[in-house]
Amino acid sequence: MSDFTEIGTQFVNHFYSTFSSRQDLMNLFSDQSMLTFEGEQFMGQEAIYGKLSSFGTVTHGINNLDCQPTAGNGIMCFVSGELSIEGGNPMMFTECFNLMQGGAQGYYIHNNIFRLSLQ
Repeated sequence: MSDFTEIGTQFVNHFYSTFSSRQDLMNLFSDQSMLTFEGEQFMGQEAIYGKLSSFGTVTHGINNLDCQPTAGNGIMCFVSGELSIEGGNPMMFTECFNLMQGGAQGYYIHNNIFRLSLQ
């Protein structure tokens, strides 16, 4: 496994395992980070936290994860999987992370795009 794939996989797994304590997720974003969630845009840690904390208990299952290196030693991660809110019926989702070097973890989420895959 190449370094960018290993780093991206570890980062994404950490993101979803940390989702239950969303305050801790904020260490993975910066004030310059942007989240696009179902077409709504949120800029900076506080706005992103506000959006991510607006849901009940969420569990994620990753079905596929692809990673690519980007300019500036970043990593692009594309996830498809299933999530459940408050134990409800599973819903398919896709999510894209643009990881950049920096932050407490060595990388932080500079860009994050999330979409439910509803039919």
